[in-house]
Amino acid sequence: MTNSITNPILRGFNPDPSIVRVEDNYYIATSTFEWFPGVQIHHSKDLIHWRLLKRPLDRISQLNMQGNGDSDGVWAPCLTYDNGLFYLIYTDVKSHKGAFKDTHNYLVTAADIEGPWSEPVYLNSSGFDPSLFHDDDGLKWLLSMLWDFRKGKNKFGGIVIQEYSHSEQRLVGPAATIFEGTELGFTEGPHLYKQGDYYYLITAEGGTRYQHAVTVARSACLHGPYEIDPLNPVLTSSGNSGLTLQKAGHASLVETQNGEWYMAHLCARPADGHHCTLGRETALQKCYWDEKGWLRLEGGGNAPSATVQAPALPLHPFKPELERDDFDEPLLSGHWSTLRIPPDSSWLTLSEREGFLRLKGMESLSSLHRQSLIARRQQSFSIEAETVIEFEPESFQQMAGLILYYNTEDYVYLRITHLEKHGRVIGVIESKHGVYDELLAADLQLPQYGPVRLKAIVHRDRLQFYYATEDNNWCPVGEEINILHLSDEAAEPLRFTGTFVGVCAQDLRGTRKQADFDYFIYREME
Repeated sequence: MTNSITNPILRGFNPDPSIVRVEDNYYIATSTFEWFPGVQIHHSKDLIHWRLLKRPLDRISQLNMQGNGDSDGVWAPCLTYDNGLFYLIYTDVKSHKGAFKDTHNYLVTAADIEGPWSEPVYLNSSGFDPSLFHDDDGLKWLLSMLWDFRKGKNKFGGIVIQEYSHSEQRLVGPAATIFEGTELGFTEGPHLYKQGDYYYLITAEGGTRYQHAVTVARSACLHGPYEIDPLNPVLTSSGNSGLTLQKAGHASLVETQNGEWYMAHLCARPADGHHCTLGRETALQKCYWDEKGWLRLEGGGNAPSATVQAPALPLHPFKPELERDDFDEPLLSGHWSTLRIPPDSSWLTLSEREGFLRLKGMESLSSLHRQSLIARRQQSFSIEAETVIEFEPESFQQMAGLILYYNTEDYVYLRITHLEKHGRVIGVIESKHGVYDELLAADLQLPQYGPVRLKAIVHRDRLQFYYATEDNNWCPVGEEINILHLSDEAAEPLRFTGTFVGVCAQDLRGTRKQADFDYFIYREME
């Protein structure tokens, strides 16, 4: 039986894949937006089995996102390799709403994929989705889209190229527009490849929603002119609502050791036919070059497949991720992320109380600066998350608990707090499109001391919270909650991240009240 690739290969929020092969190792870098550390790099040896390997932007000197808005931060990284060195290009978006976009592009390098990664080299700020092309004459070229904010202009102003000098660590020479896009519009996400006699420019077009697409153009000369593929788009889900993989676009290419070609691309799976609560994910399609030298999908057509023939490579499965984290290690597991800032001992510690994660409450869930929150991606439509908390609040301004989080405007929070007439209580806070609500008619009374177990069960668009004290049975907290607002599609303007599940603490009095968590369980049920 032929081995097959099951898509998506990177489930949950893992968009904008940039794939590269180094000898018999495959790496994919994906966007992380406002979540820290920046950029996720997954590793495989067979294109079937993948594991999270490294998140290279792990210090403020590389990525300072304090104050970045929702869906700002790291957009569309590009991972390449040349002459013994890995190159990672990324954008730190400071603002993307309205006419203007503040998009600062940087480069870091490493001799080993697991680091250490260098301090960043600033490149430019003229657009987003930068990528680096290493030509066979030794020259290096930076590509990115050009953002044109002027009235009456196409905001997506084309793909621009400029030489990068590795020795000088800066861009040199003139910048030139080499491609203005097709009638699909929203031309972005460029990747350049040399195959045979041509340079092939792969771009994302149609916008990163349900009209998303991959287009191809080619030229015998680096600077063009570029001839558009007559059968564009080469990949899209647009107009085919029955496909498992929607929003197909934003692609990059890799050639195997055996000469087989694969396209890594962004996709999404709606929970209800429209809302993608898991965010945008990564899939692979097998490709070939036809007799006229154009890129085509195996099997014909341009629709993404949920199951794809795997390359003829030995299988290398990885150990499955552990469902339970007991917080026994000195550092957080690699699957945890924080919002905008790295964890430090001023608000997060694994050593002050052995075997516990201690969070010291900082700013509110509306903050773009300093939140005491750690979370992991929701990667399946049906999950169970469980933790136990020891927390003794003294004020309604102190809260801690279990959260499903999309951004500062959309989350659902099972939180423990203190009320003047009742003492310690538990209830549910929901923020929906920025509107605050408390979902229970009255919060539930808790014992004034002792641990409390918290649980969330999610089935696609529905969430049910539970709690338990001591060894008592689980008790539901309120009714089932519709969580479709935890999705890209739930609000305007466009937003780009998926749902995370985790734990957090807030202290709006400014005293950094501590909450201790003994374990965290994340279990997929499909």
